[in-house]
Amino acid sequence: MQTTINSFRGNYFFLSNFYECPVTYQDITYPNNETAFQAQKCINDSDKTKFMSLNPSAAKKLGRRVALRKDWESVKFSVMKDLVKAKFTQNPDLAEKLLATDNAHLEEGNTWGDRIWGTVNGTGANKLGIILMQVRDELNLS
Repeated sequence: MQTTINSFRGNYFFLSNFYECPVTYQDITYPNNETAFQAQKCINDSDKTKFMSLNPSAAKKLGRRVALRKDWESVKFSVMKDLVKAKFTQNPDLAEKLLATDNAHLEEGNTWGDRIWGTVNGTGANKLGIILMQVRDELNLS
């Protein structure tokens, strides 16, 4: 088994938030986790529905322009964990694929400069990778 998966592309694209699969969160179904995550930045719940039909890139772009909820910086990591857990519990085929990564270190290596959710040239907080490994551990226990 590969000990490190350092890119969420190719065979491991399913680990990416840009992977298209339905995710229901707080009674709204989104087409992917990126869209769901960006929607949670909104102050008003009614604004979240504007994200329902967007692709991940459009959602990320819109997410940069919404009025940000005041507590966003303190809740964004727990929101991401909730969404990643929802993605894999609501899509059993993806849960199987995540579990098949066994105990590999998951790292979202990227070239677009994201050192919070991933890493660039091995440097960064890799928050998405850490959350994926936590969810994988939780799925293994259930």
